Parts: sequence; C-alpha cells; structure tokens
Amino acid sequence: MGGLLALGSIMSMITLTPFFVFLFSIVFMASIGKSFGVRRLYVNLLVKIFEFGRQNIESVRQQQYANITKSVAEVEQARAASESGNQTTESNDIGDGSETKVNGSIPNGNSTTGGQHRLSNGGDASYIVNGGNTVISRAESLILSPEVIDDTRSKSTEPHEEDGGTVGEEGTDGEDGAGTDGGSEGGEHEAAGFKLANCLDYVKSGMEAIIEDEVTSRFLAEELKNWNLLTRTNRHYEFISWRLTVIWMIGFLIRYFILMPMRVLICFIGVMWLTFCTAVVGCIPEGSFKRTMVRSVLIQCFGFLSSALSSVVNYHNIENRPLNGICVANHTSPIDVLMLMCDNCYSLIGQRHGGFLGVLQRALARASPHIWFERAEAKDRLFVAKRLKEHVSDPVNPPILIFPEGTCINNTSVMQFKKGSFEVGGVIYPVAIKYDPRFGDAFWNSSRYSMMQYLFLMMTSWAIVCDVWYLPPMYRGEGESAIDFANRVKSVIAKQGGLVDLVWDGQLKRMKPKKEWKEKQQEKFSKLLKGE
Repeated sequence: MGGLLALGSIMSMITLTPFFVFLFSIVFMASIGKSFGVRRLYVNLLVKIFEFGRQNIESVRQQQYANITKSVAEVEQARAASESGNQTTESNDIGDGSETKVNGSIPNGNSTTGGQHRLSNGGDASYIVNGGNTVISRAESLILSPEVIDDTRSKSTEPHEEDGGTVGEEGTDGEDGAGTDGGSEGGEHEAAGFKLANCLDYVKSGMEAIIEDEVTSRFLAEELKNWNLLTRTNRHYEFISWRLTVIWMIGFLIRYFILMPMRVLICFIGVMWLTFCTAVVGCIPEGSFKRTMVRSVLIQCFGFLSSALSSVVNYHNIENRPLNGICVANHTSPIDVLMLMCDNCYSLIGQRHGGFLGVLQRALARASPHIWFERAEAKDRLFVAKRLKEHVSDPVNPPILIFPEGTCINNTSVMQFKKGSFEVGGVIYPVAIKYDPRFGDAFWNSSRYSMMQYLFLMMTSWAIVCDVWYLPPMYRGEGESAIDFANRVKSVIAKQGGLVDLVWDGQLKRMKPKKEWKEKQQEKFSKLLKGE
C-alpha cells in the first residue's frame, strides 16, 4: 500500500510540476506582453499540413477527372463507331448517289461532343451537355436594397431616417423603383403608359433573392476554399485518400484529447484569475494608480485567456491605437473583445447577459466603468445614451468599445451601423477585425449555438488567428449627419478588412423586414406599373 502511495506521489510530481511551470510561464509572459512564439510556429505548421491536404485532394480530383474523361471518350468512340456502321449500311442500301441520311443522327446543335465536365466539391463528377441549364449569375446592380439610388447622379446614396433613425430603412432600389444599370432605359419612365419591360427588373431581382439573398447568407458559416481537416467544414474529404485519413485521425486525437482538455483548464483558471484580480483592483481608491493597475491587470488577464484558444493576433498601425473617446469595430464574435483587450484597455457597452458571459461582465464591472443594458427595455436607450456621453466627456476614462452592427456577422461583410454612437460627438477610432477561417470559424451563430456550444467549437478548432487594423481617428464633418458619418466609418472599416460593405440592418437576423420597407416598395412598384 505504501509503495502504491509513493508511486502515485512520484507520478503526480512528474506530471503536475511541468504543467504548473507551463501555466506560470503563460501568466508571466502575458503579464509582460511577450510570447515564446510557440503558437506562431504551431500555426505555420498547420499551414503546411493544410497545403499538403490541398495538394492531395487536387491530385485525387485530377485522377477522378481523368477517369471520367476517359470513360466519356470511350462512350463517344463507341457511339461514333455505331453511327459510322449505320451510315455505311444505309449508303449501301441507297447506292444511287442521293443524299445520305444517318440513322439515329443528332443535329450538331444538340451534339454531346461539346460537353463540359464539372467536379463537385466532394469529387463526384456530372456530365453537362451544351444547351443545358446554366447557373443564374447575380448582377449586383439589380439587387433590391433599402437604400435610395438616383441614376442621374451616378447612383449616389440618399440616406433616410425613420423609426429610430437607422440608415437604410426606406427599402427602395431607386427613384423610379428600377435600380438597374440598363433597365427601363436608365431608370427614366416615359409618360406613354405601362410597358412590360418596366417590371422585368423586379422579377429578375425576386428570382435572384429566392436563389440566394444578400442578408441570410451573412448569418451562415463562411465557405472555405480549402479543407482545414475539420469535419464540420468538409465534404467527406477525410476518406478521399488513406494519407488524409491518417492525418485527420491524428488531428482528431490531438484536438479532442490534448488541446481541448488543456484549453478548458486554462480557460477555467483564467476566469478565476480575472475574477480575483478585478475584485482586488476594485478595492483601490479612484485615481491614476487604479487606472494604471486596471490597464495592466486587464491586458494580462485577457492575454492569459487568449491562450485558451491558441489565438494568434496580428496588430497593425499601433500608432493609431485608441486612447479615449469611442472605438468602433465590426462584429463577428464575442471573442472580438478578447482579441482587442489583449493589446489595449477598453470600457465595454453591450447587452446584459447571463451564464458565462454574465460572470465576465460582473467581474469587469468591479474594476472599471462599463455600460450594460437590456435590449428589450426601451427606457434603457435614454440611459445608455446619457451614460455614453458622460463617459466620453471624461478624458481620464479609457476608450469605450462599441460594435455598431448590434449582432454578429460571419466575417465576410460589414452591415448597417446604428447611428447612436455617432451622435455623441468627439473622436471615433475605427478598428477592422478579420479572422483567418482556415484555422477555425470564429463566427457565433447565436440562433443556432448557445455560448457553451460555441466555446466548445472554438476549443476544438485548431486555433484562432486574426488581424486587427487600427485606423486613423475620424471626426464628424460640419453639416454631416450621424447616418452619413456612420456610413463613412463603415466603408473605411470594410475596405481595410477586405469585407463587403452592405446597407442592410443586421437585426434582420432576428426579425422580419419592417412594414415601412414593404409599403415603400409597393408604392414605388405601383407607380412603375402605372407609368408615372
């Protein structure tokens, strides 16, 4: 019995001592803002593995394509031989030099000799003959959007303000309702009366919206060009060759039995450490010393938490790092805050949550000023606006971080910015965030996954890699409306992050289009039909 206890103590020393040394090194390096570079080496290794997988998949696809081409060629040769035999037979039967007709011949316009081959994502092939159905391509200029476009002024957007003043709540395509480049003769209508061509643009736009609209696709996971060895992003690629099968199995064991337990433990310790540190700092009297301690403690704690996701963040243009005022950024996930707080200290504003996020919100509120509100309570809007102005007016307060979209978008686009944070005045610091989807999908689909399910997906991904761009501060111009200012900031963020700039309201993720949008569309369309 004593021998077993001695053996257990020796094993615990062998296993626990390196683990605690590892945790201490993470805390220490996070506290000084440094890194050993292990995560970057790990990410570079993953890139090489993904490249090997891509080459392997392409080689198998090319082999499958060659086999299919060979099979089709054999079929064509057999058919040609058969037709040649039939032609010879009929020529012998006629034998008078008259016009020869080939038995079972197919006109050239419908011949399958000009067929095209297409490989699906899963490696399967389908043979498409000429004259078959083609994919309908979408023209961006014909998409119905809530903005008003005037073709006579180079399609300049005319923002409108309705029901809370958010941009894009008119729900029209153009002054004449057409909103196209060439439809209805440049968007101008003649008074001669109704023309059938007047409504074709709407019919086409409706068909395109049925196929795939611009809004709902922004709330789905981003499509990957190459497989990243995750089963939730593949087309059964793990079984396409024995090499990928072995690599996928090894990766599965590493992600679920090594990385995930370690990340869960680091996350638990990090939350406890954050709660303890903020509680201690919260007891310090207000002053410059407390602000300095809050900054260092929060950066250190969030740096420790970032290791639970094996995150690698590249910060660009740090000379534009926010110092005060309002910082606005595009929103992909709750971990946007984690990525930004690893480099700077922010006050936060957002909806009050329960569960895991609620624990973090209460911990942060003990140390520094934050604004939490209930989205369903209209009276909180006035309270939030008042608190926001008070916070910005105090120069000693840290910059307040705001996500004007109000919901998570799938890392491909930037949707409508609410005008509230742009009405306060003062300086606006834009920040663009772009995640690398090869290592893990950072988008949180809150309508599908709970917070714990989302964290499970993050901790079983390879890593979280993102780029953060600090953009030069922007000011509201003289005579510029809050909506125009919000759109200008949004376009700058979209351009820097390589994201699509959309006018749609992200709240369409949770609710139906507003009645005003429908009525405006109906009014414009009725005028179009009447030829007005």
